Amino acid sequence: MTALHHPAGTLTEAGDPVLLSPERAGWNYTGLRVLRLAAGESRVLHSMSCEAFVLPLAGSCVIRVDGLTFELEGRDSVFTRVTDFAYIPRDADFEITTATGLEVALPMARCTRRLTPKYGPAEEVPVEVRGAGQATRQVTNFGTPGVWDHADKLNACELITPDGNWSSYPPHKHDEASDCEVVNEEIYYFRIAGRDGITPAPEGFGMHRTYTADGGLDENVAVRDGDVFLVPHGYHGPCIAAPGYPMYYLNVLAGPAPERSMAFCDDPAHSWVRDRWQHEATDPRCPVTDHKGRIE
Repeated sequence: MTALHHPAGTLTEAGDPVLLSPERAGWNYTGLRVLRLAAGESRVLHSMSCEAFVLPLAGSCVIRVDGLTFELEGRDSVFTRVTDFAYIPRDADFEITTATGLEVALPMARCTRRLTPKYGPAEEVPVEVRGAGQATRQVTNFGTPGVWDHADKLNACELITPDGNWSSYPPHKHDEASDCEVVNEEIYYFRIAGRDGITPAPEGFGMHRTYTADGGLDENVAVRDGDVFLVPHGYHGPCIAAPGYPMYYLNVLAGPAPERSMAFCDDPAHSWVRDRWQHEATDPRCPVTDHKGRIE
């Protein structure tokens, strides 16, 4: 089996933090690139058999694709604002240009249909507060079914977990076709804020768990800024933000189902926790951000 936990730097290529194709991940659909461009730099890329989102992590950029131009305002950090983004179809040459410098994620999925490029405004991205108590977190649903339907296979969302809180909880899975779930390959891409709660930094950390009911898979790992974790099957969660270090992650999902879906099943041993949330207050630190910036 391909390694599931990829610490920061282990997927680097030609100065870019992450280059993870579906082939490199050892599966069929889901991939991720994270690029770093200097001020004034341009990069021309080809999407090949994958559709993708262009999602600024830090900085702003201009995207040119199929004769269209999209200006992405971006953000200073994943902990400061919900960003605008662009959709790139398969079989497309596209150019990314930045005037001031850029770190950008390209969540991607191998797909069949070629759609048109499209711009996603930040002000139209819904921000959800999920869970309660110490399981309160922010879910930014920029590329999820029912919110963004202009995609063939690709699903993506962002989460911010305040320091000391748990997310991706109760543990859940999506590795078989059933009444409650669909098959999806999933990528977690982590950013961990430092002491200021805003700037990603290497000293912070969190925890992540992925496991199967039969014990054949049981991964409990410390994750740091820039780490990638692959979930080919099994229950995943919780993700835990250590006290002092807020946690962000980008989820990328895709699979063989004819219709895009993020349907999942909880681990039945822990699903009772959802009932308790009805009687608990949410953490007032959530939501952390919206399209205007940080919410204080």
